[in-house]
Amino acid sequence: MSDLRERSRGNGDYAAANVELPKVHLRINGEKVLPKSGESWDHVNPVTGAVDATIPLADAAAVDNAVQHAHAAFDGWRRTAPARRRELLLKLADLMEQHGDEIARLGTAENGRPVRSGSAFAVLAAEWTRYYAGWADKIIGEVTGSPQQDGELGYTMPQPYGVVGLVITWNAPLMSIAMKAPAALAAGNTVVIKPSELTPFTGELFMDLVEAAGFPPGVVNLLPGTADAGQRLVTHPLVKKISFTGGLPTATKILTACAETAKPVVLELGGKSANIVLEDADLDAACAFNMGVAFGGLAGQGCGLPTRMLVHESIHDEVVAKVRTLVNAIKVGDPTDPATGYGPVISQGAVDRIMGMIERAVADGATLVVGGKRMDRPGYYIEPTVLTNVDSSSEIAQIEVFGPVVAITTFATDEEAIMIANSTRYGLSSYIQTKDLTRAHRIAAELEAGEVLINGAPNLAVHRPFGGIGISGVGKEGGRAGFEEFLRVKSVAIAIDR
Repeated sequence: MSDLRERSRGNGDYAAANVELPKVHLRINGEKVLPKSGESWDHVNPVTGAVDATIPLADAAAVDNAVQHAHAAFDGWRRTAPARRRELLLKLADLMEQHGDEIARLGTAENGRPVRSGSAFAVLAAEWTRYYAGWADKIIGEVTGSPQQDGELGYTMPQPYGVVGLVITWNAPLMSIAMKAPAALAAGNTVVIKPSELTPFTGELFMDLVEAAGFPPGVVNLLPGTADAGQRLVTHPLVKKISFTGGLPTATKILTACAETAKPVVLELGGKSANIVLEDADLDAACAFNMGVAFGGLAGQGCGLPTRMLVHESIHDEVVAKVRTLVNAIKVGDPTDPATGYGPVISQGAVDRIMGMIERAVADGATLVVGGKRMDRPGYYIEPTVLTNVDSSSEIAQIEVFGPVVAITTFATDEEAIMIANSTRYGLSSYIQTKDLTRAHRIAAELEAGEVLINGAPNLAVHRPFGGIGISGVGKEGGRAGFEEFLRVKSVAIAIDR
């Protein structure tokens, strides 16, 4: 949709590769604006390590402006016929798919995601949007009291909150938007979205698609910004609910800020997901699944990835051999190459943190199976790394790495596997590999996680609620539960004379 946007060509390798970067704006009430303060951010391409664009950042006045317009648009939007809300969301989903190649290309410039996984995310984001479009006309209450038994006619009335603030993450920005905005909009809320300053280009394209779909001005607003803009959005009195995806330190600040007014939140946070490989598993499938999901596309920068591989002691050596072969076959490099398995991590700070964790793990006694080094090339590349003989209480087994690292730990019994899987403070996803489904169900019931995926069941299926326990978060995205997060229930009762 080059006719819809101003464009600026990126610098360095991406100019040569003919990847065009959209000129980024604040998107408020259907208009492209720039902050009056002139605040900006130099976006660094993680593939090259060079600045490729200067991004405007929302200041406090811009946040206030966007929220005011979203609030003004709310009454009209909530009274819009559900069929019309559904129609607009379906148009948006179609546009996402139509521009999947462009979404993928922008992802390579934002966070180094390979184009092949970027296209898949565009399809998945469209599916999430279609799913919640289907809920727009299914907002129903229930009868809660009867004249004969309770002396009243009672019923419930689900209603939208109003303005909802959506604070999204950088590792999969379109998916983060799609897991929040369509459900909120289908329920009748208006939204103000704050994408990360690290990934500003997808949001600009998303807003072009929103406007092309025909959403009324003010219903969807987007403000690239830092944590300061996020804090202003979270604390704004006209913002009635917050949905956040990111890390625990920021979530803690959000919870603290919302506590003063008891503002409700949805928090989708980190994970340290265990993949339990039992001795009767199809080992080729189990190893291919673990390495493909843990490393593929996001370079390990995902919250629900199987970053801990818990392997029955009788099959450890066979698993390690298979894993080594699989990892050595992963192509790491230019994300614009369709053959690339994964690209760089997001920043120099991420490189320093990940390499420090690998080095400390080896110093603590873990054995390096493969990888373990920063790659000798421009940008922020780390070799796919697998460690074994990992103590389940060590840092690398307990703390989210958010990088291309998998830790292998052995177990002797099902009970020990469950204990190790549950030994972290996280509780987002867990995985089981076995041919014995009775055994799988028994273990699944004991795992302290928001979801358990067995024998390769995919993550992020829209019909299935997704969300963790413990420090992995509060609330759900996906399924009916994800829709109901954006509705609050009012009770109504009429006294009936007996």
